[in-house]
Amino acid sequence: MEPFIKSEIILAVSIVSFLIGFPANLLALYAFSSKIYSKPLPIDILLLNLTVSDLLFLVILPLKMHEAASSMEWTLPKIMCSFTSFIFFCSIYTSTLLLAAASVVRYIAVGHPVSYHQLQKSVYAVVVSIVIWLTSAAHCSITFITEHHPSLSSKNSSRCYEDFTEKQLEVLLPVRLEIFFVLSLLPLAICIYCNMHCIIILFSRPRISKMQKQKAIGMALGTLAVFLVCVLPFNLSHLWGYAQGKSPWWRCYTLLLCTFNTCIDPITFYCSSSAFRCMIGKFILKRFGHSVSQQQRPCTSSG
Repeated sequence: MEPFIKSEIILAVSIVSFLIGFPANLLALYAFSSKIYSKPLPIDILLLNLTVSDLLFLVILPLKMHEAASSMEWTLPKIMCSFTSFIFFCSIYTSTLLLAAASVVRYIAVGHPVSYHQLQKSVYAVVVSIVIWLTSAAHCSITFITEHHPSLSSKNSSRCYEDFTEKQLEVLLPVRLEIFFVLSLLPLAICIYCNMHCIIILFSRPRISKMQKQKAIGMALGTLAVFLVCVLPFNLSHLWGYAQGKSPWWRCYTLLLCTFNTCIDPITFYCSSSAFRCMIGKFILKRFGHSVSQQQRPCTSSG
């Protein structure tokens, strides 16, 4: 009975996440692309990459829906399983690292404004984004190695990246442990340090308006909530699996939190950034056939 219940839950959460997350991230893509076109800032480039990462995750999600609808049996070609798993996990860890990088940028902007203006070159954010994508891809290539390396591949399993042989686990579990520390625990520590210090600094400055403080604090707490609620449980399965010597059965449920996270990111952007809301408002006005007044106040990059 467990596989049936599991597949029903996975399918339901995946459908809801896709229906909400895909259009929301398309709007976010439009907003950040417009901001970068007009005046590129490091934080905008990082958040644009985060949106692209979420969209890649959502584009591959229908294949996971097909898997869930087939009672967790993989009926597509095996190479598609590896490709789907690679994009799936690569998107998760790219998002994690980009959130950490964005937290560092906000901390520097709030705590060290002079240094921030000196480092405010888009090329730095582009280089950081490229390094993050390559780092995630290098770690997640284990999905191809585990399934297709001559000494590790197994043709007996009909499930996608779920049932592993002893040889596969000998390679996979240590890699997952390393991923837990490098791609999860380290970014989490960076986020906690940067966001908590941002909150402390903002409260110590009486000249900053209450609304600006609330926006910045909301963004900081939203980022931490994403890490602790959506990302950390899945990564704890790596630590648990290494200690137990097997892939835990509840790992697939923690992945649902990562799936739902694709809906949360655009909401966080919208609630914390007036410039983001301005871009979305312009898009909606254009779609409904209303022209934006030329005398209208332009969207700013702040907030």
